[in-house]
Amino acid sequence: MFDMLPEGISKDLIQYAIIVAVIGLIIKVVFAYTLYSTLKLVKKENQCILPSQIWFVALPLFNIYWNFEVVRRLADSLNNEFYDRQIEVEENPTRKAGQLFAWTYLLRNIPLPPFILLIIGMLHFVYYITYWIKVYQHKSLLALHVNHFGTDYTAKKEENEN
Repeated sequence: MFDMLPEGISKDLIQYAIIVAVIGLIIKVVFAYTLYSTLKLVKKENQCILPSQIWFVALPLFNIYWNFEVVRRLADSLNNEFYDRQIEVEENPTRKAGQLFAWTYLLRNIPLPPFILLIIGMLHFVYYITYWIKVYQHKSLLALHVNHFGTDYTAKKEENEN
């Protein structure tokens, strides 16, 4: 297999590239799991996307488009859930950070001069981590509320009982 490589490309370089690709895929899967587990805390009637559809963010190429859908639909789902539970958070939680993440990912996949791709890549890394942290923070807040009040809690039910 390595006999067919062009001159100047060593076996070591190919092996490093494979290792980097596998690590990148693992990171994408862990990221997708964070999104998935966040959405699983949202009641079905408040979900704007099925939890199983979240996993498409780990698919190369398709995720260029799907990141935008997940960002929008996850923010809408969280917005619905926090509204029902009357938890005060900013409107459309995670959307701004998610949009920045999705746009920089799109730009990173456009063939541009290397120095521009380097800048976009660094921005994408920052926005990727920022979005991941925002989603995790909202997931933690929602998980605390679900553990304390239960999965079927709606603030309106409690008001009607008084």
